[in-house]
Amino acid sequence: MEVKIGVQYAPRELVMESAQTPDEIERIVTEAMSGEGTLSLTDEKGRRVIVPVSKLAYVEIAEASSRAVGFTVR
Repeated sequence: MEVKIGVQYAPRELVMESAQTPDEIERIVTEAMSGEGTLSLTDEKGRRVIVPVSKLAYVEIAEASSRAVGFTVR
């Protein structure tokens, strides 16, 4: 899954690839937003992204898009 996190006052969004399902990510985000702590997600390589919930602008969950590489034949 590709997860994009918008952070207030940050010019760019955080983008990460996660092995978790969309439902798992949604549950984690919802639980974090119900409190006033932090949102913590782990990417496919084991790196952890931690964002204060008070600074979240949005969280977008999408299927990882495969990018075409090379030439196309017409």
